[in-house]
Amino acid sequence: MSSKNIWIINEYAGSPYHGMEFRHYYLAKELAKLGDKVTIISSSYSHLFKNLPKEKRENIDGVDYLWLRTFDYGESHDKRRVLKWFLFMFKVFFLPFSLKKPDVIIVSPMAPFPILPAWILAKIYKAKLIYEVKDIWPLSLIELGGFSPTHPFIRFMYWFEKFALKKSDVIVSNLQNYGEHMRHDVGVQRDFTWISNGVDLDELKNIESLDSNIKKKIPQDKFIVGYTGTVGVANALDSFCEAAKILQNKKDILFVIVGDGQEKENLLLEYGKLENLLFIETIPKQQVQSMLSLFDVCFIGLKKENLFQYGVSPNKLYDYMYSAKPVLYAIDSGVNNIVKTAECGITVEAENPKDIADGITQFDTMDVLIMEVLGKNGKNYILKHATYDKLAHRYQQLMEK
Repeated sequence: MSSKNIWIINEYAGSPYHGMEFRHYYLAKELAKLGDKVTIISSSYSHLFKNLPKEKRENIDGVDYLWLRTFDYGESHDKRRVLKWFLFMFKVFFLPFSLKKPDVIIVSPMAPFPILPAWILAKIYKAKLIYEVKDIWPLSLIELGGFSPTHPFIRFMYWFEKFALKKSDVIVSNLQNYGEHMRHDVGVQRDFTWISNGVDLDELKNIESLDSNIKKKIPQDKFIVGYTGTVGVANALDSFCEAAKILQNKKDILFVIVGDGQEKENLLLEYGKLENLLFIETIPKQQVQSMLSLFDVCFIGLKKENLFQYGVSPNKLYDYMYSAKPVLYAIDSGVNNIVKTAECGITVEAENPKDIADGITQFDTMDVLIMEVLGKNGKNYILKHATYDKLAHRYQQLMEK
């Protein structure tokens, strides 16, 4: 395959040095190894960043970054965030001429507005335009944010979504059933390519040990069911905590939640006195696999939302499966359930504490050898299908079509 100059436009693209999101950092790094020249065009501010960029341009692990100057809007629910979407879109119209002419432009926004300047630039440069969907907007605002489908701003956003799906040369999504939304909800009859999230093998070569103060909090004589990640509304951890309440008389089982987020304080107030439930602060990403090694079962849950019928791709699920631990997956979407496909765990109903408790009890009484087989199935699936070097190869094949 011939090497290409690739622009990735995603205002939330981060790096290990700045903070989430990491998908495009991982993909770009692997594409660079394959001989492509990749520039990530992102915003100078994101509520997901732990460190803000200090320079306008940086080269990070072989990937060029261009940080378009925007403003600090505070937390994720701040209304000024909407203004920042439009400012970023406007700045994409006027990318510096010093950027080398692209062969491929990948635009992967949350709100779909950057597709307009990306489409114009693709026409000017005769570049292939790839539209990548990680979150379905504006449907996410309607289902999770409570907005009316008839709200003028939602209708405005729908126009951009439909424009993106009609005008792009290639459509990619990390949601396995995205085509159903595209064809039935938006009315665009096209094919798309599923490219999941995954794991970065380079990063996994540098796993760090847990701090001794954290490690000693987790007893070695109990059956540990653990969660790592953001403690947010979408993760439905209240159901996990309710399952802990149901099983509080099972002294051999300990529930562990590792991480922080907007729901943690509420969960502590409601469930903090349960003796079989342990809350641990956020740990560095490099220590996550060390934490997972202490779990017997990894838990992941989602809220009951129609939105999830189109597929989900939580990063933590891939980390769980790579750890070779069986997974308890509380989700309603039966579509392309990766845990079922990989045969690496048990799926139960979303937001159903009794189902979650029953699943945990089933694991607790399961033969150790069967648990090991489930864990190995998950890791083997990841190594075969979902490492970023393999995902980058799939992207390269799309660019050649």
